[in-house]
Formats: sequence, structure tokens, C-alpha cells
Amino acid sequence: MNLESLKLGISPINWVNEDVLSLGDHFTFENLLADFSSLGFRATENCRKFPKDPARLKTALAERGIQMTSQWKGVLFSDPTRREEELMSYRQHVEFLRRMGAQHVVTCELGGSIIGDPRRSAHENHVIPLMPEQWGHMVEGLHQAGQICREHGMKLVYHYHIGTVVEKPDEIDRLMESTDPELVHLLYDTGHAYYGGYDPLELLRKHGDRVAYVHLKDVRQSVLDRVREQGIKFQDSILLGVFTVPGDGCIDFAPIFRLLRDQGYDGWMIIEAEQDPAVANPYEYAKLSKGYIERLVAELGS
Repeated sequence: MNLESLKLGISPINWVNEDVLSLGDHFTFENLLADFSSLGFRATENCRKFPKDPARLKTALAERGIQMTSQWKGVLFSDPTRREEELMSYRQHVEFLRRMGAQHVVTCELGGSIIGDPRRSAHENHVIPLMPEQWGHMVEGLHQAGQICREHGMKLVYHYHIGTVVEKPDEIDRLMESTDPELVHLLYDTGHAYYGGYDPLELLRKHGDRVAYVHLKDVRQSVLDRVREQGIKFQDSILLGVFTVPGDGCIDFAPIFRLLRDQGYDGWMIIEAEQDPAVANPYEYAKLSKGYIERLVAELGS
């Protein structure tokens, strides 16, 4: 891994939040592209502010020299009564991303979660763990979805995520043990790993062979301590600023980049923050983080 081979992208979530919709809602598609281009990023993920027409979107991104790498897809595979409907929706999602030139499909089970399970109230604060039978249904659905991705020359990358049934170390380990490595790959998210109690470096040591896509996110330790002490739910922790960009929090990224290099990872790495843009200017924080990461990679090369 060196500066020439570094595949570094930026997530729109730094500007426009997807979990707390009020954050950054004033930004437009044109605002985002202008900032991404000015900062020198070559890749991004899809966003609710982006045009829905694939042809228009692909043209607009290409004009700026920006590649779309993926888009989040929440699923309810743990509920077998929804399987056919979920897989149909998933296939449409895969076909859209394939048309956009993406190679990875960010996938997350939402059954029992507090961030998107349509069967639950928005006021509920606690994740409902899956029963063994539900876990089996989830794995079965992930395998079917992974096969859809393979048919299109793409990879399903599972996003463990705070507020869902796969957020803690034992849950991440169980998912990796339960799933076929040829069909279910791992999205390595440094911030969600740390928040959930998994040392990001240890996770990478243990499951690096499953990593096919990377989200780079940092954590403010003082805010996380408060979140844990007071039992603050995930969405509210975002408002408090629990996440920040790499280089501004408590995670040491130097050994992480060293291990990614040693493991031969050469895929996209997307900077994320999920901050309130009114408090933390997304352009300035993205610029800070890009410089920090490039310095780390340059030091690795030397």
C-alpha cells in the first residue's frame, strides 16, 4: 500500500446523515459533488440526495471523475415470511449498483434493530436479539443474497452496525463462523467495531481474510464513555458527536493501515464521520482526515 495505489473515497454521510435525517438535510447533490471533487476524492457511496435516475447519476459522477462504490441495503432475512419480497428488492438494488459500476453491496440485517426494523416503533431503545431459528433464517437469506451478488460479479459485504443484532464482538464472530466466506464478505468498519467493544486491530487480525471493503471512522472516547454510562441510544449518540473522522479521535490507525497492507488489502476505503455538519464542518474534517491518512500511508511506504 502506497500513495499511488491508495483507493480513498468519501461518504456523503459526513454531510447528509442517513440515520438522523435532520442532519445536513440542506445540502444538495451539487454541493456534495463540488466538495468531493475539490477535496480530490475519487469515490463515494450513494446518498438520499443523489438523483434517482441511474443514467443522470452515472453521468454526473463521471464528469467529476468519481466512482460509486456501494450503497447500504437493510434487509429482513431473519423473517422468512418476507424472504421472497426481500430478495426481489435486493436483486433490484444489486442491478442498480452494478449499472453504476460498483462491485460491493453493503448489507445489514435490520430484524430486531432500532435503526430500521419497520415492525418496531421509533421510540424503542433496545435491540431484540435473534432467536436461534431467526439467526438461521438470516444466514440463509444472506447466502441467497450473496449468490445474487456473485451472479453479477459483485460481493455482499456485511456491515456490523450499532443498533442491530450484529454489533458486539461475539455477534460478529458468530456471523463469520455461520456464513460461507465465498458468499458473505465483511465490511470492516473501524468506528462501529470500537463502539461495539471490538478492538478494531484485533478484529482485523481475526477476520482480515473476510474483509472486502472498508469504512474508516474514528470515535470520541469521552462521548462514548458518556453514552455507555447513561445508556444513550445510537441515534442520540450521533447527535452528541460520538463519531468523527480518522485522525480526530481515539483510534490508532497506524497499526491498522500496516496490517491492511500486510494482508494485501487493495480495495476501496471510505472515510466516514456521521457528525452534525452544523457543529463539525464536513469539508474541513474530510480535508483533515485525508491528510492524516495520506501521511500514514506515506510513512508505511518509507
